[in-house]
Amino acid sequence: MLRSLLRTKSVEQSIAEADEPIYRLKRRLGARDLTVFGVGIIVGTGIFVLTGQQAARNAGPAVVLSFLLAGAVCALVALCYAEFASTLPVAGAAYTFSYATLGELIAWIIGWDLMLELGLAAGVVARGWSAYLHDLLNLPDSVAGDTARPDWAAIFIVVVLGVLALLGTKLSGRVTTVLVAVKVAVLLLVIALGTFLIKAANYTPFVPPAQPAEKQSGGSAPLLQVLLGVTPQHFGVFGILAAASIVFFAYIGFDVVATTAEETRNPQRDMPRGILASLVICGVLYMTVSFIITGMAHYTRLDTGAPLAHAFNEAGVPWVAKIVDVGALSGITTVILVLLLGQTRVLFAMSRDGLLPPALAAVHPRFRTPWLITLVTTVAVSVLAGLVPLSALAELVNIGTLFAFVVVCAGVIVLRRTRPDLHRAFRAPGVPWLPALAVLACLWLMVNLPVVTWLRFLIWMAIGSVIYLGYGRRHSHLGKSLRTARR
Repeated sequence: MLRSLLRTKSVEQSIAEADEPIYRLKRRLGARDLTVFGVGIIVGTGIFVLTGQQAARNAGPAVVLSFLLAGAVCALVALCYAEFASTLPVAGAAYTFSYATLGELIAWIIGWDLMLELGLAAGVVARGWSAYLHDLLNLPDSVAGDTARPDWAAIFIVVVLGVLALLGTKLSGRVTTVLVAVKVAVLLLVIALGTFLIKAANYTPFVPPAQPAEKQSGGSAPLLQVLLGVTPQHFGVFGILAAASIVFFAYIGFDVVATTAEETRNPQRDMPRGILASLVICGVLYMTVSFIITGMAHYTRLDTGAPLAHAFNEAGVPWVAKIVDVGALSGITTVILVLLLGQTRVLFAMSRDGLLPPALAAVHPRFRTPWLITLVTTVAVSVLAGLVPLSALAELVNIGTLFAFVVVCAGVIVLRRTRPDLHRAFRAPGVPWLPALAVLACLWLMVNLPVVTWLRFLIWMAIGSVIYLGYGRRHSHLGKSLRTARR
């Protein structure tokens, strides 16, 4: 039984199965498409909300440094993803990478984890889309916004984008390109106008003096505080680090780009370019915008749900606030779309391997997309977004993402040792030290998450383990082929 849990699927076998006609996806994406997808999912609510909130609560104008530190950690992880995605260009990303290095059980756990991360994130972001639409168009509270039950606007956007995902990645890429252009244009407008509205006095002090934060109790307390009794701090050096652990999640999304490797024309070349280029573009945008708005308004007045709009209101140009809302709406739309694409590709890979019912991996004869999984995912996410209050569960997205990062970075080290012969079109530098540093950084961020988030995550993982032992282990195509070979 232990051998069955640790059995690995070779890189060559994964690539060969991806080329089988019944499961073959159409390769239509290039480096530009992947970069657009990356920017599309990374630039979302983070830049429109976290910039001001973390300046006010933890870092002051030095939130720029927090974004720099968080971006550096993400860059370490992105290099590992780039190596894997170019070496093993198959749908599933972290799930597929784990299957080739750490064994079937870990692969299942990662797939189950990504199911939680991507599906829940799509639902949470769809609710945010509804809230922005409610404010922009003054829609009735019964149709959209935080109090709508059901939230018809959230259901609508998920269904529309689910249909778009079903029609093909190339069409999705074109729509994403237009929406990304809109939100990047809005951010460039913010930067261009805001540069002339900066008041140098707002940057003093750049790093506000440190002050102790109130200890949280119960399940809302960070795990690190519970284990070591550490007292958190606002501002100062530790405040910058605390803000970095939060704004880190504004960068999440580059990993989803890797799920489209099987639909990329030249993944060995284009995957690393798309992943790394999108991360660099977003890092520059984040740091520039945070520098601009902390110069436009004093950091103590930016603790709002719309800090960019608030900064322009204070500067006497309120008409920009509506434009910012349009940019936020465009940004969130692309996030939902790419999350749906990522979710369906992970489930497609798991179904093709037999860990989920193989019928779910059916590919549409015309569009060459996994239509049945896309349909199931769209229905599930629309129900979540429309009916379930998701705010309390949003941090599960963060811990799920970080867990996947840890496994992928560890997998790079393992595959370098077990398969040094593999051709790697892109090689992450500094292995094993760089992936090890990325693992430690991600674990640090995980222990700063609340205890209740850890408990919910462990319960989800326990449920997944039961499903794997009851269904996946017995129906695994790899397991069946090994049993047949032994006979």
